[in-house]
Amino acid sequence: MRIEHIAMYVKDLERARVFFVKYLGATSNEGYHNEKTDFRSYFLSFDGGARMEIMNRPGMEDPEKPLMRTGFIHVAFSLGSAERVDQLTARLKEDGYAVISGPRTTGDGYYESCVLSIEGNQIELTV
Repeated sequence: MRIEHIAMYVKDLERARVFFVKYLGATSNEGYHNEKTDFRSYFLSFDGGARMEIMNRPGMEDPEKPLMRTGFIHVAFSLGSAERVDQLTARLKEDGYAVISGPRTTGDGYYESCVLSIEGNQIELTV
């Protein structure tokens, strides 16, 4: 068994798509729009076969996203080297995204950083 894809609702669908394409090398499909419900989505594909669906529809709630909460917390992207983790972390910080940890080696041996990306969602960058 494998996870086929993960999905995330976002307020600004185009901004989210650009983020994942620009910073994480995603390839985006042309998008989907259900005219009856005004639901819109893109499927993003990443090297190695991982896929993410980003979605939007009218009337969504957007509650505060505290760092310490239950539920899904972050999506981790393996960049292949510590140097690439350092470079992308610095680039995201320069572009105004908050780095909330790292780059560092964690107690369980991961070299990583964690960044608050689009709409306060956490992205982990790791080797």
